Amino acid sequence: MAKNQNATALADQSLTLETISEIPDWRHIANGWKIPSKGYCDQPYVIKTDDGAWLCVMTTGTGREGAQGQHVVATRSIDGGQTWADLVDVEPAHGPEASYAVVLKVPYGRIYVFYNHNTDNVRKVKGDNPPYRDGYCTRVDSLGHFVFKYSDDHGRTWSAQRYPIAVREMAIDRENADGGKLRYFWNVGKAIADDRAAYVSLHKVGGFGVGFFTRSEGVLLKSENILTEQDPQKIAWETLPDGDAGLRTPPGGGPVSEEHSYSRLSDGSFYSVYRSIDGYPVCAYSRDNGHTWTEPIYQCFADGRRMKHPRAANFAWQCENGKFLYWFHNHGGRFIGEHPDRRSLSYQDRNPVWLCGGIEADAPEGRIIQWS
Repeated sequence: MAKNQNATALADQSLTLETISEIPDWRHIANGWKIPSKGYCDQPYVIKTDDGAWLCVMTTGTGREGAQGQHVVATRSIDGGQTWADLVDVEPAHGPEASYAVVLKVPYGRIYVFYNHNTDNVRKVKGDNPPYRDGYCTRVDSLGHFVFKYSDDHGRTWSAQRYPIAVREMAIDRENADGGKLRYFWNVGKAIADDRAAYVSLHKVGGFGVGFFTRSEGVLLKSENILTEQDPQKIAWETLPDGDAGLRTPPGGGPVSEEHSYSRLSDGSFYSVYRSIDGYPVCAYSRDNGHTWTEPIYQCFADGRRMKHPRAANFAWQCENGKFLYWFHNHGGRFIGEHPDRRSLSYQDRNPVWLCGGIEADAPEGRIIQWS
């Protein structure tokens, strides 16, 4: 219902809880349009295709998160999300786990989808005891190979072949229980691009144990030729930042740094915000296209107060007007960071969600985001 119609309806009725509840409000989740899935649904990323449709790519399955049969699907809408076509498998449910897909549309219209793929069909991975009594974790959706497929028909069909990305080894890989021979990782962050290159986020994992991931840090995968190169085997990738470690928590912080969200600022700087088990979100800036980063800090409001956030997804979204919205939970702080069971406790109380507005501001080292 349009804004002025809501105002008219309110003017014609007495303001009671009963009458207010009868007025449709598109912001209420009950009035939303449901995107189809097979039960479990994760990361339903939507982009607009060059033929005018909306394309949604998601991770789905009939079980819970991480269950066998988890796979990547796509669906299209030609009416702005009101209805959706039947799900199309990017990867089949009967294959090895395929999970946590993000999409990228390049200038000539091709659409890429990037995701975890348990290509070698590993059925268990070494983990801590406790919590894994035999020293093995049987959840295997966050390991294997980071791969992509593509669509040249606006998401209706997808390439039969998948293409692995050679992610540069770092200390966190060499120090895992398999010595880096088996990689542990996943991704939540959206792919981004400018007129020079595309960047895909990846969260490297160091081990499995209490709280599932016991150590993690973030990297960016950069390709300078994916925007124009049509032969997928010729697409080149670079793992950033330089050196042997990804984006971590501030000095003295915990071992978990994950679910990085990246934005480009007007001066070309990168901004990243990500979750921790310290009770606060972490942020950092890069002034050289991801090669190096400022020392991470806990994210603060403009007045200097730390924001609070548990071990949950957080996103910074750049709006068309150049301003930003930050999705977080406004819950956490010292009672999480100082708790002896913070690896698991930090997952709790992930509702409700809060939004915070942000604007770019000048700083001596370059542009930054100030959060209201």
